Amino acid sequence: MKKNIHNIERIVRVALGLTLTSMAFVGPESPWFLIGLVPLATGALGWCPPYAMLGINTCNLGKAK
Repeated sequence: MKKNIHNIERIVRVALGLTLTSMAFVGPESPWFLIGLVPLATGALGWCPPYAMLGINTCNLGKAK
């Protein structure tokens, strides 16, 4: 699994995942908190399966060519 997510995007995904997952402990009790596991996992791994299938790689954004 080659990384295909830029570091800034990874930070945003982890923050979003933690926010959504925290709904299991605070806020409305709902199984929707499980959706937070997806951005949390992809951010932690640095690899996104849909990005891989579509050939998207945001790792090189902002770098001069």
